[in-house]
Amino acid sequence: MPRMRRKADLPTKPCAACHRPFAWRKKWAKDWDAVKFCSDACRRLARGGGTAALSANDAGRKN
Repeated sequence: MPRMRRKADLPTKPCAACHRPFAWRKKWAKDWDAVKFCSDACRRLARGGGTAALSANDAGRKN
């Protein structure tokens, strides 16, 4: 059985919408280079979906 990796050891990249870092996930293994957003909410926000409501803390956050 392969040895477990800690989440801190996984590659990360910044989200294109909120600019917060997010870590690699197994379901993104085939297309990690194409992944740009950390969540569906950030993807909708970037596309101008309008109803993608982030929490009050995230809305005023500047990075």
